[in-house]
Amino acid sequence: MINFITRRLLLGVLTVWMISVLSFAIIQLPPGDFVDAYVANLAASGSSVSADEAAALRKLYGLGQPIYIQYGKWITRIITGDLGESMEWRRPVTEVIGDRIWMTLLLSFAALILTWGLALPIGIYSAVRQYSFGDYLFTLIGFIGIAVPNFLLALIILYTAFKVFGLSVGGLFSAEYALAPWSWDKVKDLAWHLPLPAIILALSGTAQLIRIMRANLLDELRRPYVVTARAKGLSEWRTILKYPVRAALNPFASNMAYLFPLLISGSVIISIVLGLPTVGPLLVKALIAQDMFLAGSIVLLLGVLTVIGTFISDLVLMWVDPRLRHQMD
Repeated sequence: MINFITRRLLLGVLTVWMISVLSFAIIQLPPGDFVDAYVANLAASGSSVSADEAAALRKLYGLGQPIYIQYGKWITRIITGDLGESMEWRRPVTEVIGDRIWMTLLLSFAALILTWGLALPIGIYSAVRQYSFGDYLFTLIGFIGIAVPNFLLALIILYTAFKVFGLSVGGLFSAEYALAPWSWDKVKDLAWHLPLPAIILALSGTAQLIRIMRANLLDELRRPYVVTARAKGLSEWRTILKYPVRAALNPFASNMAYLFPLLISGSVIISIVLGLPTVGPLLVKALIAQDMFLAGSIVLLLGVLTVIGTFISDLVLMWVDPRLRHQMD
């Protein structure tokens, strides 16, 4: 068990390093650099930058150096806890991300709780009551959730709320609390705004996990050990919850490895539509401006979340399935 965890941690560190290399290289692929994008934006607004000023900016940010030297400086600063300085914002990346990363994680965590809290009982019900009215209803809702893009649902809700009820449901805060310091009233305002984007973000993931849980549990319910448990007189729900549900949770738990980055990357368009102060719109803006330190740091964070999600899913699988624990011993 200890050897397994140690091996996973070492592989996780290696994976994060490879992600950092790939993300930094991919961000450098588009032609030009931040200074070119900066000069083009100024030219579009009627201003201009001299060649000497552009050269000074490139020297300031080290953009004239080979890519491996730029990467070496960037990764060295990250190891020491410094994510570098955003070129566009001209502030440290940690300050630019600031509350946005916590708002993103809070939104993703709320969506994750909703996803699991809805998908698990609904998937169990649909499998146990196969071909019932409830099963057909949840199947229909699940297919709609998979088919309808989250951003389209967000647009429909925004339009309906404003047109029918005269409400503005965008953002995570009311106008008077958006820039206000943290207080109990601001926390309550956040709690009032949080459910809607969390539900929108969780919808497609919930629909997929319902189908996965239903299919897996249907397979387990046909196994001989379930027939034996019923023959011994175990109650129906105890028979279902004690063994088949635990066995059906294996693929369910393994999806956790992809839910963390999926929730954050999937919230990019939704955050833009709903005007949420999360990392998503910041990443899009950084990529357009070719702000490699800010964009690279956000992409690296997504990679770290993927590694963390994979590690947690491995631990959950070992806890759910005793057979995996015996294989590790």
